Amino acid sequence: MPDVSSTAPAQVDRWVALDVHKNSLVAGVLSASGGAPEVIRMENTERAVRRLVDRLGGPERLAVAYEAGPCGYDLFRLLARIGVACDVIAPSLVPVRPGDRVKTDRRDAKKLVRLYRAGELSFVEPPSPEHEGLRDLMRAREDIRGARTAARHRVQKALLRHGHIYREGKKAWTKQHAAWLHRQRLADPLAERALAHMRSHLEAIDAQLATIDAELARVATSEPWCDPVRWLASFRGIGAITALGLIAEIGDFRRFAHPRELMSYLGLTPTEYSSGDQQHRGHITKCGNRHARRLLVEAAWHYQHAPRRSERARALEPHVPEAVRIRAWQAQVRLNHRRRALIDHGKRSTVANVAIARELCGFLWAAMTHQPLREEELAA
Repeated sequence: MPDVSSTAPAQVDRWVALDVHKNSLVAGVLSASGGAPEVIRMENTERAVRRLVDRLGGPERLAVAYEAGPCGYDLFRLLARIGVACDVIAPSLVPVRPGDRVKTDRRDAKKLVRLYRAGELSFVEPPSPEHEGLRDLMRAREDIRGARTAARHRVQKALLRHGHIYREGKKAWTKQHAAWLHRQRLADPLAERALAHMRSHLEAIDAQLATIDAELARVATSEPWCDPVRWLASFRGIGAITALGLIAEIGDFRRFAHPRELMSYLGLTPTEYSSGDQQHRGHITKCGNRHARRLLVEAAWHYQHAPRRSERARALEPHVPEAVRIRAWQAQVRLNHRRRALIDHGKRSTVANVAIARELCGFLWAAMTHQPLREEELAA
């Protein structure tokens, strides 16, 4: 995870940590001199927040933090409009005492404000409203894709229960398979009605997904997304929608100082339990952003094929920097060779593919952060 520094001013008179809920806020307030935290309970409204800031002496020399959660970043933006320095805490990285078995809003507010003042908290980078809107649309598409998969399974299993098995082709959900589905009729009238409703539900989901894809196609060619989309789409296995998904989930690649930070953020680094002379490494952590990780793993499968310049890549060449074009080609050569080497050494294809996704992550970071090409890269 990138090291997001606190926005607290150099001189702070009051440290405030908020435990945020839909209808209420519990504030833990600690003065710069220390002592016992004061706990204030109030409504989760703009008026109550402004009154709290006035009660604590105004926005100057005031530092506020709260955990990222289902209430989103509306409170962060409200405090920013008031002029208060606000940090958004990463909940999964809050220190937890092993013996602490009591959890209340008051205890959470007190604990957070003590850790905030001590500098023991990690923070997230709040997205802009435009970036958050793109993320919402991409995740809505993800949800609809999941609903389509479930609807497809219901149709297939309903036919299977009545002995209708598709044997006219090897793959399902092709045009040939769709034509076969529409020809199927069940003997029982009630079962046939149930199947008709399942088909109608699936068709509605397909139409909704097509509408979202059309909207995303327009977004991909508009500012400020068009240039980053073109750069990412120069890499094999990444189309416009995949590029938008990576931008929505990762945001600004430049907030990661090193590609290993991005790999860790996406949960693509291996787990490790080492002590003394013993080293134990296991599967990937999967503790990061699962949406972007899935997109990278899917893109990595394309590098099992020999390197070649596709028509899409050639069409994008006039619109992307030369460094990005060179890196996209080097990624094809390097990752295809790396995958074959891993397979030849006995690695399973799924394990090798995750390793390729991790290296692809490094290529993307270098391209999106405008890293200069090395001499050997220029020579290639």
